[in-house]
Amino acid sequence: MAAVQQDIALEAERQTPDGWKFDAGPGTSVEGYLPLTPETVYTSESGYGFRSGSEVYGRDRATSDGQQSAPTQHLQAAFCIPLQATFVLDVPDGCYLIRMQLGDWQTATHTIIRASGSKVVVPPIRTQSGQIQEVLCSVHVHGGRLELNFSGQAPRLNTLDITPAPHTLQLLLAGDSTVTDQPADGYPYAGWGQLLPERFKHDVCVDNHAISGRSSKSFVDEGRLETIRQQLRAGDYLFIPFGHNDAKTDAARHTDPFTTYKQQLTEYIVTAREKEAHPVLLTPIHRRYFTEDGQLEDTHGDYVLAVRELAAEQQVPLIDLAAKTAMVWEQLGPEQSKALFVWLYPGEYMNFPSGVQDNTHLQEQGARQIAGLVIEGIRELNLQPLVMYLR
Repeated sequence: MAAVQQDIALEAERQTPDGWKFDAGPGTSVEGYLPLTPETVYTSESGYGFRSGSEVYGRDRATSDGQQSAPTQHLQAAFCIPLQATFVLDVPDGCYLIRMQLGDWQTATHTIIRASGSKVVVPPIRTQSGQIQEVLCSVHVHGGRLELNFSGQAPRLNTLDITPAPHTLQLLLAGDSTVTDQPADGYPYAGWGQLLPERFKHDVCVDNHAISGRSSKSFVDEGRLETIRQQLRAGDYLFIPFGHNDAKTDAARHTDPFTTYKQQLTEYIVTAREKEAHPVLLTPIHRRYFTEDGQLEDTHGDYVLAVRELAAEQQVPLIDLAAKTAMVWEQLGPEQSKALFVWLYPGEYMNFPSGVQDNTHLQEQGARQIAGLVIEGIRELNLQPLVMYLR
């Protein structure tokens, strides 16, 4: 293993400011590409590889006779099988274009790709026998480390190109636990923001700054809006969905609907406009509370009205998720709507052996449906150029 890591460190010298190109699979890597074999384990010295503990295998369909194939042929015929694997690459913070080739000359494949554990960056990739598919997405890196998580019924990775893309259109999300990228070890909990990237082509980089437990006030007080301000560029979008925690009674989070709540939200609007970006307000999604006669209860009250007023006053586009989710929850009713929230039986999910009954937070199915409602709102408002870049 030491010799392998030494070879990797030498190959890493082929990295350039223009990006990184990886030849995935067994055998000698093609000139101009870094080798990425099942034995390529990430170390801080090499700066890339599969995280220790990843389950990765490899095949080369073109070299069954032991002879090296032509370069182009090798790139498609050789591949890794990242059954449960995380690829890690040390890179400067920023937006990156990810270009992958996936497929197998001999059999159908199914690959799931996420970033940083839970962010769904592309829909599941299926290829037919003999098909090699090129897949593109954009990912924003924070903390100097890009992580791509691979899984699926029959996953493949033939090539992987990673290129800085500093001018990609950004869609930044503020918000709370209903929006955030929930951690992988909290599955099936999911925020709708972590399901949004798969709905866009690589021309849009969705960067989710939402974090659990925050109100419009505490998000600002913790410096999170300032982080967004530093990242925003002219033409970008900032989506502003708050309300779940603003009614909390603690001083760190509480706001009053028609005074401090609107004042806090206005600060987000001003921040975006000062950077020549586009603010969009979103009302909070409804919680799953029904009366005894099956009518949906409104637990947000004046906070929803305040957002609608502010959107009109500031002439800011509004995606009314409160209205949209009310229609969905009422149509599903008290029982069927449980499937969208984290209502789990004991023993149903390994992460929650005792079960959960949560009427606020979404599981992945529900988060995907809310992401669809957000996309519906983008289309209704004709937010350009976001509409152009929808999958």
